[in-house]
Amino acid sequence: MYSDEIAGFLKKHGIKTGDHIRVEYSGVTIEGELMPKTEVGSPDTLTVKLKSGYNVGVAFEGATVTKIAESEGPVAFPTAKLGEDKGLPKVSLIITGGTIVNKIDYKTGGVHPVITPEELLYDVPELSKIARISIRNPFSMASEDISYREWGVIANEVASELNGGARGAVVAMGTDTMHYASAALGFMLQGLNAPVVVTGAQRSSDRGSSDAFMNLICSAHIAAKSDIAEVGICMHRSSSDDECQFIRGTKARKMHSTRRDAFRPVNDSAIAYVKADGRIRYGSQHRKMSGKSKASAMTKFESKVALVTAYPNSDPELIDFYVRRGYRGIIIEGTGMGHVPVLPSNVDRSWMDYIAQAIKKGVVVGMTTQTLYGRVNTNVYSNLRKISELGVVYCEDMLPETAYVKLGWLLGNYSPKKAGEMLNKNIVGEISQRTELGEFLV
Repeated sequence: MYSDEIAGFLKKHGIKTGDHIRVEYSGVTIEGELMPKTEVGSPDTLTVKLKSGYNVGVAFEGATVTKIAESEGPVAFPTAKLGEDKGLPKVSLIITGGTIVNKIDYKTGGVHPVITPEELLYDVPELSKIARISIRNPFSMASEDISYREWGVIANEVASELNGGARGAVVAMGTDTMHYASAALGFMLQGLNAPVVVTGAQRSSDRGSSDAFMNLICSAHIAAKSDIAEVGICMHRSSSDDECQFIRGTKARKMHSTRRDAFRPVNDSAIAYVKADGRIRYGSQHRKMSGKSKASAMTKFESKVALVTAYPNSDPELIDFYVRRGYRGIIIEGTGMGHVPVLPSNVDRSWMDYIAQAIKKGVVVGMTTQTLYGRVNTNVYSNLRKISELGVVYCEDMLPETAYVKLGWLLGNYSPKKAGEMLNKNIVGEISQRTELGEFLV
């Protein structure tokens, strides 16, 4: 946002974002279009887009600003003619926001989501040879703002599209919490008999290194051609453009903030690898499409579930805080094989009594490992056995985020007793009978 002084000046003189203006400052004259204020930089600086396409910042104090012409309005994005090849499978693209489907309007500096197949096919014409694409846009949100409510909306959209004739579904969203969403969809979608592909982009489509187009193309191939009847994430396998990988939604995690190959399978191997030309090779066992079945969405979710981390000198009163606030479930990211402080020299920092009281009050407490790779085990050290004897559910090789999502879903649909019994039982591939190295050594 611009400062109150600049905002007042612009309003007084009828100047709006996108208007063509002239700015004179210290003997220098600049002409261009007034841009929205970016989130970074001083609010007392005007941002102007030059004819060359570059933006410049100009100090407002001491400058003379003159409006030259009204904004021409947002650019109409080019489109491609939508073909209707009846021989191609129908794939539903469900857009929820994120970098992958945003386009920059260089006229105003605004970012707009692609919302029609014609716009999408202009940027990614390869899709017209893969499937008949339909687009649904239930909401547009940054992934960090998406909650269990939106997971339920997506699950209902996917079920509706699959039951309406789609051969598969692609869900486009932001990447930061994508692994939470893919896990939630894995549990929520019942009777699934089609590929559900969650994808996104680490780099926007206006960048030469964007991964958006290839991720969409590979996701469409999985949705249109594979025999997979599971939810998974399809993103770059490496930093180059050699292929993408389809990772089981309950075994995927974002492991880097910016790299194109940020998502990795943990304690698992990728289900499939797909190239942009459509070649698919399968990497691990998976549930396959068979016969006909109707998908449904089981979307109830208990929001009062917490994910907490144990660390040296951590305060166990955190457990009591959630209990007093009425939380019904807690997933602990323990150290190593599932430890929390048991007998520290500062006895007040022992977690034992707090966990025991939480369980006594009906809270389901699950244990995972913050190492991510490997699994928890109650039989190796005495302290592990003491923690387990309190009634803590050890979650095998489940990822902490997946355990958090699973417990919220279980408590939303089952009694606490039943939820506790099901927490460390495999439902949709979230627990492996034998832990694999996966991509750990790659």
